[in-house]
Amino acid sequence: MTSRSKEKVAAAFRKLFRSPEKLDNDGAGPSGSPARRGILRRHRDGVSPAEAAASLPASPAATTLVKKKAGGASEVRERAAAVRTRRLMKELKEIQRLQNSRTDPAFTVELVNDNLFEWHVRLHQIDPESELASDLRELHISNILLHLIFPENFPFAPPFMRVIEPRIEKGFVMEGGAICMELLTPRGWASAYTVEAVVMQFAASVVKGQGRVARAPPRPSCEFSRRRAEEAFRSVVKTHDKYGWVTPALSDG
Repeated sequence: MTSRSKEKVAAAFRKLFRSPEKLDNDGAGPSGSPARRGILRRHRDGVSPAEAAASLPASPAATTLVKKKAGGASEVRERAAAVRTRRLMKELKEIQRLQNSRTDPAFTVELVNDNLFEWHVRLHQIDPESELASDLRELHISNILLHLIFPENFPFAPPFMRVIEPRIEKGFVMEGGAICMELLTPRGWASAYTVEAVVMQFAASVVKGQGRVARAPPRPSCEFSRRRAEEAFRSVVKTHDKYGWVTPALSDG
C-alpha cells in the first residue's frame, strides 16, 4: 500500500471515530439532530438523567394511576365525613327528644356557632350528696359547662372534651379543663359509646375524684384555655399509655 493510500485510510478512521462533541459541533451524524443536541446540552449544563426524564410528558397510564389514587383518597374522606355526620345527627336528635320530654334533664346540648361537630354540653345533675354539688349550690352555679369537639374519624375516635366553667379542682380535671378519663382516649374508646355515656361517665368521675369548685384565683402560669387543655391531655395520655390506667374496684362504683 502506497503512502497516499495509507493517509486516506487513516483519514477515514479518524472521521469514523470522532467524539460526539465534535460531531455535535459539525452538525453531522445522529448527535447532530436537534433533540440529541438538546440532551447533550442539558447534560453538559449539569442536568441529571432523572431531571431530564421528569421533563418528558407523563404517559397516559401514569396520569390515570395518579388520578385514581387521588380520587380514592377523596372518596374515603367523603365516606368518613358522611358516617360522622349521620352518627352525630342521630345522637343530637335523640338528646333533644329527651330534653323536650323531661322537665329536669340531666344535661342539655347546644351547637357552637351551628357547627354539628362542636357542642356545648351543660351538665345539670351530679350526685346531690357530693361536695361538688354543695359548692355549686353555695355559689349559685346551675350547671357545669363542657366543650366537646368531634374529630374527622368519629365515631371511631373519641371526642375531645374539657370543662369550660366553673373552674374545677381535682375530680380528674386537669389544667385548661382537660379531663383525665380513659374512655376519652383512643385506647379506651369504642365506637359504640354515645355522647350520653361520655357525659354520664364524667359526672360520676368528677365526684369520685372529689372535685371541688376552685375558690382561689388561678395562678398566672395556669392558663385555662383549650390550647392548655389539649397539651395537658396529650401529656396524661402519654403517661398512662406507658404505665397503664388504674381501674377502681367494682365496689367503688
